[in-house]
Amino acid sequence: MMKKGSFYLFICIYFLFNLPVAQAQLTAPGATAIIETEYTAFAETDNIFIFCTENEVIEAGTLQAQTSLEGTKTFTWEQYNADTGGFEFYFSESTEAQTSAISSLENGGYRVTITQGETEIVHRAWVFSNWISASASVTESNCESFTLTGTFLSSPVIYHDLANNAEIEVFKDMRVEWKQGESTVASVLTPQFFDPPTSDTEYTLRVYDRFGCETTAQVMYESIVTKAKFTADPQNGEAPLIVTFSNKSENGDPGLYEWFFYRSLGDIKREAETTQQPIDSIMIVAYDDNPVYTYENSGTYNVKLVSKKVSEFYTCVDTFYIEDYIVVDTSFVAVPNVFTPNGDGVNDLFVVKFWSMKSVKISIFNRWGKRIHFWESSDVRGFEDTYTATVWDGRLGGGRFASPGVYYYIVEGRGRDDKSRKAHGFFHLFRGKD
Repeated sequence: MMKKGSFYLFICIYFLFNLPVAQAQLTAPGATAIIETEYTAFAETDNIFIFCTENEVIEAGTLQAQTSLEGTKTFTWEQYNADTGGFEFYFSESTEAQTSAISSLENGGYRVTITQGETEIVHRAWVFSNWISASASVTESNCESFTLTGTFLSSPVIYHDLANNAEIEVFKDMRVEWKQGESTVASVLTPQFFDPPTSDTEYTLRVYDRFGCETTAQVMYESIVTKAKFTADPQNGEAPLIVTFSNKSENGDPGLYEWFFYRSLGDIKREAETTQQPIDSIMIVAYDDNPVYTYENSGTYNVKLVSKKVSEFYTCVDTFYIEDYIVVDTSFVAVPNVFTPNGDGVNDLFVVKFWSMKSVKISIFNRWGKRIHFWESSDVRGFEDTYTATVWDGRLGGGRFASPGVYYYIVEGRGRDDKSRKAHGFFHLFRGKD
């Protein structure tokens, strides 16, 4: 049989472990981040709620206490006073609701005490509206580089040790990045960029911290540089070669372009071998935006374009040389379109000129396609200079005179460079002396 004293002890233990326990919690709706305090003297740990805001004026802090207690209870809110090192009354309400909230809070510590009869539940938390402001500017800009400069301010997050009121500052781990469009181009506050863009370009400074709070600032770089470039069409062919130059320069000032057309590389080399004096390698300078130039002589030619951009303090210049030289070939054969074998001593012979050929075959056909004359040489003299050959005197086999009219020629040969060549065309034969 259980003794009376033991019975009472059993009842007490039963109620102690079976009565409902009052639950409560303290939250911060809308908070961006939550971290824990690192008190050096105070034994307990509290939450720190971070609210990202746009500036120091906005007080975004909100706290909400929630309890499982039924019936009327009292929520007493207190605010930490850093001057006295203690909590002071802030707000109180008695309600049957299970929640109580305070908002638009100043930065600092808060404590809520929930009481109902002999039950008392206490919670503490720190609240901070965390803001960052930034500005961006171009502080140096010249023809070679430009510098972006960013500055920022950030609200400190400082709480106090509840045992000794000592200040403790939270490390925010501030970081920066510069973006051009979607690309990150720098991660330092004052970057210097070389090879500036040739168009006005917007850069964005982003400043952020470990809590996810951030701000941005934009700056427009106004380009003062140019990038010279052009194309040439065609870049090779027979003289006279008409070449159209298309200006592809970026951000150059119209009317300030300079085109330098150089003499052929062969001419420059030959002159350099015969003189100790400086050589003028420039053939002509043009100032058109898109010039057209006719190369009359064979050779290999270089071309240079100078593009300029004039701003308030600088004249930026860029130079571009043609990527592949202009190569002008002289026609390997020059055939007359008329000859008059009438015995007057003028233009009586069909004379053909050759350039840099080592073998040539020439066939002449009448209007019906019959070959009436053939001439060939496997030892054409000359390499750089022209060679002239009398190909036909206007007579057919047996010494008969060919009839006046239109004739057709085909030239086939091989050059000194071992490349095969071919040409064809019409010419007129006249016999009258008038």
